[in-house]
Amino acid sequence: MTFTERLRQSRIEMVAASLREDIGDGDITARLIPAGKHATGHVITREHARMAGREWVEEVFRQVDDTVSLEWLVPDGESAQPDQVLFRMEGTARSLLTAERTALNWLQTLSGVATACAGYAARVAHTGVRLLDTRKTLPGLRLAQKYAVTCGDCDNHRAGLWDAFLIKENHISACGSIADAVAEAHRIAPGKPVEVETENLEELEQALSAGADIIMLDEFSMKDLRTAVKLNGGRARLEASGGINTDTLVPIAETGVDYISIGALTKDVKAVDLSMRLG
Repeated sequence: MTFTERLRQSRIEMVAASLREDIGDGDITARLIPAGKHATGHVITREHARMAGREWVEEVFRQVDDTVSLEWLVPDGESAQPDQVLFRMEGTARSLLTAERTALNWLQTLSGVATACAGYAARVAHTGVRLLDTRKTLPGLRLAQKYAVTCGDCDNHRAGLWDAFLIKENHISACGSIADAVAEAHRIAPGKPVEVETENLEELEQALSAGADIIMLDEFSMKDLRTAVKLNGGRARLEASGGINTDTLVPIAETGVDYISIGALTKDVKAVDLSMRLG
């Protein structure tokens, strides 16, 4: 199954779960409104944001009432300014109000991820580095968050444990050596990317000799990062990781590493402030 297919399946399932969580046995407040009453509305952002989550919003309304129509004014991957209208909606008032909170929860969360990513990416736009997410995601939202990362001009690391190798200290210890672990990875899944986590320059040399595709430089000093780039000489792709923050991001990017992985892109989510208005 491709990432796109997994993403679509996950979106349908997770939206259904989020609606069950909110609606339960039925929206009793919406029953105050006559069943056939028609309404229009729109959603705005109260702050600057990079948008992500359109298909999740559409899936929410589809599952609540597929006769609701939506008109998008700011697509995923584009930025919006405070008080800007993101999309308009039309349908029965009951349906619009029942779907409101779940739809906005998805949009505010995924746009929060995209907004954070766009901020990080802008800081290193003058370098050739690519910023990667990690598996430090909110439970159940892995694929949705990884989609949002791409809307914020950052890139995805592996989606999970199935699509690439990441050989860490405990794997190396269990296999016997970096060379043995890399050789076994190539044997059991030819063609899958093989990454090795290293903690010093000696381990870097071992990973290079073993033929790793990507080498993670875990909490290397700035001096050792620059040395690692020289030792590598383009043989593998280098990924800086560990303790990355807004103070260290740019200096690390300027060492010449290929990637920087940042768990905060997905685990430190600050939702965007959105508001829906009828009428």
